[in-house]
Amino acid sequence: MDKISLLQKRKKQILDAGKAIRADIAALVDEESFVELSSFSFSKNEFYGENAEGEGVVTGFATINDCPFYIAAQNFAVLSGGVSKAACEKLAKCIAQAEKTSTPIIYILSSHGVQIGEGVSVLEGLANLILKVSQLKGSIPQYLIVNGEVYGQLSLLAASCDFNYFIDKKSALCTNSPLVLSAKSGKNLSAVQVGGAEGIKNAQLCTFTVKDFAQIKESISEINELLALPVADGGDLNLDLPALNKAIDAKAVVGAFDENTAIELGATYCPEVKCYLTRIGGIAVACAVFDGKNGVELNAANVRKLKDFAEFVCCYGLPYVTFVNTLGIACEASVNDGLVLKELAEYVSVLDCIDAAKISVVYGKAIGLGYTVFAAKSMGYDYSYALANAKIALFDSVQGAEIEYSDYKKVSVEKLREKYAEENSDPINAAKYGYIDDIIQPAFLKKYLIASLQMLVK
Repeated sequence: MDKISLLQKRKKQILDAGKAIRADIAALVDEESFVELSSFSFSKNEFYGENAEGEGVVTGFATINDCPFYIAAQNFAVLSGGVSKAACEKLAKCIAQAEKTSTPIIYILSSHGVQIGEGVSVLEGLANLILKVSQLKGSIPQYLIVNGEVYGQLSLLAASCDFNYFIDKKSALCTNSPLVLSAKSGKNLSAVQVGGAEGIKNAQLCTFTVKDFAQIKESISEINELLALPVADGGDLNLDLPALNKAIDAKAVVGAFDENTAIELGATYCPEVKCYLTRIGGIAVACAVFDGKNGVELNAANVRKLKDFAEFVCCYGLPYVTFVNTLGIACEASVNDGLVLKELAEYVSVLDCIDAAKISVVYGKAIGLGYTVFAAKSMGYDYSYALANAKIALFDSVQGAEIEYSDYKKVSVEKLREKYAEENSDPINAAKYGYIDDIIQPAFLKKYLIASLQMLVK
């Protein structure tokens, strides 16, 4: 057989074995932009006696809205996406190319675990792959798509990626077989119930839930534009927001963002703290918003969400704006006997490492530690603002102060009531000592933010 005929035969084998994954890639990238790399890779699984066309992995580069990305995808049609040492090496090779060119990378995973028969060799391959993904964290953006079911050690990659996409009613990310996990829980659950976005919400690994690859393409394009273009046309910079004078809550605060630019991360877990990538006056910013009618109580889970977000902000040099409405640590025995203090300490460490602009806006309550960590000038905020109707105090109520000082006979209840009365908990008391840079009429919030960002952004 001549060489051209042999090439055509081998290429047909590869394409036939990967029709589904190549269709997914085509839906994700610009038309006919995908260039496959290392496609002619074949090995044989000795345990099953089957060929692993392309090592069960499809890698290459493409564009999404004319911006370059590397793609590393598992082909579930080959040995059920079984992971082999050769597959890990092919994935690692793609990662190395992305790192060399500082190009974002997209992983598309679908696997039931390692290929049986390779023994410790596949574990060495996984160790190398996991390490490379971890080393890349914070260097270039990494996007991961859970394209069906992902079991075993490969699920660890989701913990190192910046953005994880779960496809509704399809994606399941599990450390072990969902059948085993379901059986040990004493329940009869499906893979999606065990490892879907809702099933692992406490793991805080689902950044977005989506319907299909078209929605993923749109999301990746929006994020990439925001990260690649720090400053864009901000439209009307003098826009007032009179509605904020009537009612101010988390939803109203989001109204200060430029229209149609808010991208919420991790909406499926800890909804009381919301994390956004957005623009304010055309400037790309990261915003943390406390969303609670009477103030958010902190626990290990929601502080962990804020810490992970702050780490991302630190890595990519985004300005960081915190909209504060928190009562401090929840007064619960289960929270006290948890990791909330460690998470808060780590959050402070990450916050200190953010070199970009840091702005705090107390739009609701900043009580006790809620002020100390999220609004205090001494915590390193470039500007600390408070809206006119905000509340800044050591305690949230007179009753709280009375309980705290109940053992101190020298402190009269009358004095406590006077000190912590509502009229003495407004931001004026903080501002008069220079701790708050300005007290803002809510309608002018966006103006102040734009002016501050323009002064601080380099």
